[in-house]
Amino acid sequence: MADLSQIVKAYDVRGVVPDQWDEALAELFGAAFAQVTGADAIVVGHDMRPSSPSLSRAFARGAAARGVDVTEIGLCSTDQLYFASGQLDMPGAMFTASHNPARYNGIKLCRAGAAPVGQDTGLAEIRALVEGWADSGAPEPVATPGELTRRDVLADYAAYLRSLVDLSGIRPLKVVVDAGNGMGGHTVPTVFEGLPLELTPMYFELDGTFPNHEANPLDPKNLVDLQEKVRETGADIGLAFDGDADRCFAVDERGEPVSPSAITALVAARELAKHPGGTVIHNLITSWSVPEVVKEHGGEAVRTRVGHSFIKEEMARTGAIFGGEHSAHYYFRDFWNADTGMLAALHVLAALGGQDGALSELVREYDRYAGSGEINSTVADQAASAAAVRAVYEGREGTTIDELDGMTVTTPDWWFNLRASNTEPLLRLNVEARDAETVARVRDEVLAIVRA
Repeated sequence: MADLSQIVKAYDVRGVVPDQWDEALAELFGAAFAQVTGADAIVVGHDMRPSSPSLSRAFARGAAARGVDVTEIGLCSTDQLYFASGQLDMPGAMFTASHNPARYNGIKLCRAGAAPVGQDTGLAEIRALVEGWADSGAPEPVATPGELTRRDVLADYAAYLRSLVDLSGIRPLKVVVDAGNGMGGHTVPTVFEGLPLELTPMYFELDGTFPNHEANPLDPKNLVDLQEKVRETGADIGLAFDGDADRCFAVDERGEPVSPSAITALVAARELAKHPGGTVIHNLITSWSVPEVVKEHGGEAVRTRVGHSFIKEEMARTGAIFGGEHSAHYYFRDFWNADTGMLAALHVLAALGGQDGALSELVREYDRYAGSGEINSTVADQAASAAAVRAVYEGREGTTIDELDGMTVTTPDWWFNLRASNTEPLLRLNVEARDAETVARVRDEVLAIVRA
């Protein structure tokens, strides 16, 4: 029997091509996706990785062999695929490994309306079908196969995003965009076309071997080129997208990174101006600033576990207007509750261009605390290390502990969260406090226990 345990993750399929999976398996995944969703039609897209076109086409063949019509939208960002799934009301499959190295590829799956597919919402069933077929042979094709048609939705995607954010009256802005040789190089020119933006593009050539740097802006070393270019050109803002362009990071006019929590708070304030009293979702390691700003603007903040499936579930349950994560994933009710870094970027550009101050001044209102960022520690026993930390802080006066996701220890002046990785022998630590000195003290105290 085929062992898919290494490539079928909690929320997607991801592994090395062709060592761990190939076109033959992609075709089985297409057939299984068609069967599990029960759809008459699906939409399929892919990123710029060398293996993406052939894997995507194999998946489409597998679905069509089960009698399902397939709309192939070709090269696209992940949020462009979500747009197509929402607009066309079809389940969708996006071939990408996001920011992983070039030899990787994967599939992000969704039901019609961009509803997420994970282990508990269809992925386990898909895996079981693929494993069975890989072992015993693919199912017989149906009598009437589905049709494969090609469709370009890039212009429609761009027009839809721009219908949600009015940029017509902003002052001209100088913008540097680092696409990291990923799909931002495909989407940004069309989305930004005709706007009062002087664009300096960096690494817009689509190249899934990532010749300039990893397409992972969460790692500070991958922002260095953007920071230098912003300072060199005197730009108002720099934007960096990850490989499949569903996440967006910003740097200010000084080249300093803007925290995703500050972006979350800024966009939340703008969305609450449109939808007074709305609910905003944030995960538990976003800054204290986020629920504060939401409350100040008349909204209700709801705290969730880390991970897009939890955010999307809460958005659907509460009817939330917006959600944000520390990892620069931004979710919009107006975008089928799916994440789109491009829409968040347009909100930031509209806010910046709608006033005369610099970005660093604009975000000061939303960036109120000092933070450590995420710090990983390799440990032999995650549970034992976490228990040792709990033993130190439990019962301290003025301290509360909750276990919504890992362990969050909170006092009036600081908090930290310690979470175990699901896939590696790591504990992840995030600390926030009213000043940098306290962050350093708490960080060092916790790490000393974890790494003892």
